[in-house]
Formats: sequence, structure tokens, C-alpha cells
Amino acid sequence: MTTSAPRDAAAPLTLALRDVAKSFGAVQALKSGTLEVAPGSIHALVGENGAGKSTLVKIIAGVHRRDAGVFELLGDAVDFGSTAESKAAGVAVIYQEPTLFPDLSVAENIFMGRQPLGRGRRIDRARMHADSEALFARLGVSLDPRREARGLSIADQQIIEIAKAISLDAALLVMDEPTAALSGVEVQRLFAVARSLRDEGRALVFISHRFDEVFDLCDTVTVMRDGAYVSTSRVAETTESEIVSRMVGREVAELFPKTAATIGDVVLDVQGLSAAGEFHDISFQVRSGEIVGLAGLVGAGRSEIARAIFGVDAYDEGSVSVDGRPIAARRPRRAIRAGIAFVPEDRRQQGLVIEGSVARNIASIIRRRLSLGGLLTSRAENRAAAPWASTLQVKTSALDMRAATMSGGNQQKVVLAKWLATEPRLLIIDEPTRGIDVGTKSEVHRLLSDLAGEGLAILMISSELPEVLGMADRVLVVCEGRITADIPREEATPELVMAAATRSAATTPPAPTASSDKEPVA
Repeated sequence: MTTSAPRDAAAPLTLALRDVAKSFGAVQALKSGTLEVAPGSIHALVGENGAGKSTLVKIIAGVHRRDAGVFELLGDAVDFGSTAESKAAGVAVIYQEPTLFPDLSVAENIFMGRQPLGRGRRIDRARMHADSEALFARLGVSLDPRREARGLSIADQQIIEIAKAISLDAALLVMDEPTAALSGVEVQRLFAVARSLRDEGRALVFISHRFDEVFDLCDTVTVMRDGAYVSTSRVAETTESEIVSRMVGREVAELFPKTAATIGDVVLDVQGLSAAGEFHDISFQVRSGEIVGLAGLVGAGRSEIARAIFGVDAYDEGSVSVDGRPIAARRPRRAIRAGIAFVPEDRRQQGLVIEGSVARNIASIIRRRLSLGGLLTSRAENRAAAPWASTLQVKTSALDMRAATMSGGNQQKVVLAKWLATEPRLLIIDEPTRGIDVGTKSEVHRLLSDLAGEGLAILMISSELPEVLGMADRVLVVCEGRITADIPREEATPELVMAAATRSAATTPPAPTASSDKEPVA
């Protein structure tokens, strides 16, 4: 961990929030939010989903106005009524979920509303492209500023958001889970940029559920719980267990509550699956009661394999079958009827009708089953959704609450409930705990373990190695679009997985499964 230079005591705090409160009707989202950030520092803000972090950030960004408390920026009292006022005052916010205009170019997204003008007050596109390239060079990435934003990966979208924020030359930069979809190399590039901004005297607020990032990057950490301030401490003077205890109000002794399950017959059988430029000769099986982890670096092809199995994307060769019955390519509806459920990586864009209610989302796939005479009533949706919302402990005051207003952890539970309502045989879940707090992670892990115990076959994709090692009965490692290792739980180590994730599969065949009661993976 690196630390900032000692602060000039006479210099005003870049950001000072004290006892800030905010309510939405009868719901008090923020009871007593306090956050003080000095210039030339990187300040972590941590807490479970629902702790009030997002509301605090939206007050800083001008999305919401506080109801009470002190809000100062660079020593001056402020009360932003819009995001434009916040930006003009020197605040830049990078949200967890990218919000790009898909039909505009990368450069247009970066400089939206601030395009450089040339003669006749026309947009100077050459300068805009050059400025975008300079920003990407500073970030150490290669992106074409002229290409359309549509179709970009989550990682590339996040890089564009970061470039947009840096281009504002802000005094305060707030980063809300900016590394959730980035590879290790991309994270380190981002951290290098963050440290350079800190060294220039800027103040950064870093929100993350990854404690290794907090301890690697940040100088100070503030903990929130249940909408209120808990503590602030120097990162060098605290420990992960102390932070977790303050966040959840209890000791989290078991983050990966994996219990043994009876491994049964083959549910998913993938043989020789290939897609040009994406993955090649993918063959494996997932059995009833088994959690198979799909590990590898970002860009290795894990999500592409999952999407092809479910039928969202095409493949050129190979076969997919469930319980011995072949599934046609590019037919998601047939995959659903065969018993496949798919929780995608990007829950907001691909997993939810974000403006729909909890009940509408949970009942969305089974709505034909619920309709009577072609009509679907809210009562029928609520009746079908209520048991699943209860089972997954979705924290919501009512089933008609909009998904857009929920925390990331509760949104993920709604997506899970939607698919579990189909009573699947196989659950494919991509990044099950991305952007979710430590307490909710444990709940999701316990749910996956319980589902496997009930005989559900689970294919879990995760970029978090501890999650893969903690939850998977077997680890399949993907490198450059090929499976390079098939490692049983008892033999899986971080070193073995990373070695397989960073070497070419062309010369390294997958290791056979050690358990004698399982068929070898081709």
C-alpha cells in the first residue's frame, strides 16, 4: 500500500459531509452520513448494500438534495440541484454501472455536452478524437475513439467512464466499484492513474467491496452501516476483519458456506463447442448437485461460452445437451424449456427490466403459465413472486417496488428469483456477486450451496479466485478460448488456477477429473 504525503492542516478539506440525512417518502435512506476527504488522498467508502453509500454519492453528484446536515466542497457550503452544477463545481462521479449512449461514438460519449468547437462553432471531431486518444494513452489502454459504443464489453465501457471523469479535470473524483469488470492488468493501470491524480493534489473517493483493493490503493477508510456513519480510520492502522465487523455489525466467519452435496447424473453435456475468434473445442459436463467454476482472466472467453450454451450467441461446431436431449443453437426459448437458467454478468442491462416492479421481473419468464385467457393480472404476478422474494430474502417494502431503486445485491437476488421460478435443471450464473457487499455475498453463496444440495447443476463464472475456490466442486480454467485445466476441489489452489489461466491451451491439454465416480471431461 502507498500513502499520500502529509496534508497541509491549513488547507480546506476537498469534501466535508457531516450528519447528512435523506428520506424518500417513509423510507430513510440516509440517517447520518459523514465523510471527510482531504486533498491529495484516496479515501475508501465501504458498507453493505443498503448502507447508504449510493445515496451519499448521489447527493455529492447533485442527483439528490440532502434533507439535513452539512455539505461543503473546498471549504464552501454547497447544495447542488443538478448533476451539471456538481460537475461545474469540480466533481466527477464514475458509477458502478456504465451509462453510455450506445449509438454514439466512444469520443462523443466522453465529451458529451462538452465537445470542442472549431470554425463556425462546429464540432472539431479531429481534436475530440485526438483528446480521446490522449486520455486512453494515459490510462494505458487502446480503444478506437471513432467506434460506436454499442457492443463494447463492460470493461471497455468502464474505461470510457473513467476517461470521461478524468477529462473533467475534477478536484474530487468519486469511483463507485470502477474495477468490478476489469482484469488484473486493467485494475493496476487504473490504480496507477488514481495515484497520479492523488499526487497532483486531487481527492478521490473509492467505493469497493474488494478489500484487497482498499488496502492496496487507499489511505483512509470510512465505514457505513444502515444509513449511518460508523467509523473512519487509517488503512495502515486497521485490518480486514475489523472493517467487516463494523460493516455488518457481526463477525462474518464463513464467507463461503459450501456444504457437501451428492453428485448425480450428467445434466449439461458440452462437446466440441467452437466459435471463430471466441473459443475452440470446449468440452465438459456438469452433474446434478455439482457446482462447476469457470475461471480465467477477463477476455478469456468464459462469458462467451456461457452465452453460446444458453443460445444467446451462435457457435460454429459442437453440441449442447441437457439430460441427454440436444439443444438447438441460437434458441434461448428452447434452452429455457429444456431447463437451463442463465443469470448474465450485466444484471441491469441484460437481467432485469430495470423500470419494472419486483413482481413483474420475477414473473417475467413464467408469465404464460400465470396468464388466464391471455390476461396476466398483478395479483397473479404477486402470488407467484412472493415465495421467491421471501426465499431469497429480497429486502423490499413491497413487490411493486421498481428494480431501479434497489441496491445491487437485491437486484441480483431478483434476477436469481426470476430464473429459479422456472424450476431449472441447470443454473448458469455469470459473476454471481459482482458489486455486492460482503454480507450479501455470503447469502448468495449459501443459496448456491443449498440449490446444489437440492440437486441443481450449477455452472458458475467468476473473476474472483477466492469465490471459485470456495464454492466450486470442480474448476475449469479457460485461457485464450480453450479449457486448459479441469481441477477437482481438493486439488485446486490459487497458484494452479493462475498457472492454467496464463498459459496457452494449444500445448496444454486439460487435466482429467480425479474423482472416479465422474466421467472424464473430453
